[in-house]
Amino acid sequence: MSAAVELSGVSKHFDDIVAVDDISLAVGDGEFFSLLGPSGCGKTTTLRMIAGFEFPTSGSLRIRGREMALLPPNERPVNTVFQSYALFPHMSVEQNVGFGLLMKKVNKDEINTRVKRALDQVQLAHRADARPKQLSGGQRQRIALARALVNEPEVLLLDEPLGALDLKLRQSMQIELKELQDRVGITFIYVTHDQQEALTMSDRIGVMSAGKLLQVDDPQNLYEHPRSRFVADFIGEINLLEAKVIDSETIEFAGGSRASAESEASNGETVTIAIRPERFGLHGSDESPPVGRNTLEGTVVRRIYHGDFFFYDVDTPAGSLEVKEENRPSVRQFEVGDRVLASWSPVATTFMED
Repeated sequence: MSAAVELSGVSKHFDDIVAVDDISLAVGDGEFFSLLGPSGCGKTTTLRMIAGFEFPTSGSLRIRGREMALLPPNERPVNTVFQSYALFPHMSVEQNVGFGLLMKKVNKDEINTRVKRALDQVQLAHRADARPKQLSGGQRQRIALARALVNEPEVLLLDEPLGALDLKLRQSMQIELKELQDRVGITFIYVTHDQQEALTMSDRIGVMSAGKLLQVDDPQNLYEHPRSRFVADFIGEINLLEAKVIDSETIEFAGGSRASAESEASNGETVTIAIRPERFGLHGSDESPPVGRNTLEGTVVRRIYHGDFFFYDVDTPAGSLEVKEENRPSVRQFEVGDRVLASWSPVATTFMED
């Protein structure tokens, strides 16, 4: 896959504050790429540098192989969609979408053609004559997308565009946005602090913290195999346990319990492992877990009902475990105070790099 956007050693300083710290990244042509992280991590500043609203303090920024670091926004083949729709209330949907082309003095026939195509892309051609106040929040957001797409950008930048929507609408718009990107086929770079949003829509995700790009991976690898404590803890729930490496295939927890796990660490080294709550299975102390699974014995100290699943807190000599179990008839339920065995597959064990 050829690169649509490339950042090489890009940093951005605001006086003594380092907002973006020496990041390098290549976003593929036609890729849906998300920058994910908490507020203040540098993701929006990175997006603004790609858009041309901020210039890098150092480093190279290329779009389609052309250096863009010091070019103004109007000379870049990108458009940006913000959380605020900023639609003109006195204009129709069609007029809102075509306004930018009108200001560029594009001829009327081409404006009509491109506006119709953009509205078809967001599936709102039937509301061309409506005013913004007559549209739902999701429809207004799609009009904002059409207004950006009508300019035929090579890269579309999206700065938390779904943040103002309620939960159910936001979830449905996530699917619509990914389907839209598949239809138009251009590169999307999406900024969000919502982990589920990024996992749902993205081809790849870059996780940022304190201006640094910590890990870039596809959603499944990022979730299943986080490389750092921050990434593991930021994306979903996680259990972090300390253990000692006995040999390349065995680790030992506090309390003496041993488990199978392939490690490249030295014998005797203390390591931190990560296991997702849903990777555990709970069994009664009178049951035998499936063959080949690791086990830790403990006591249920809390149970929380979530409708389609239960969260259990299990106290073990190795530490406290959070276990997520489906709520269905074939899965045994436990009460606070029950003695249990928490089991997991060796391949569900991830070793932290830091």
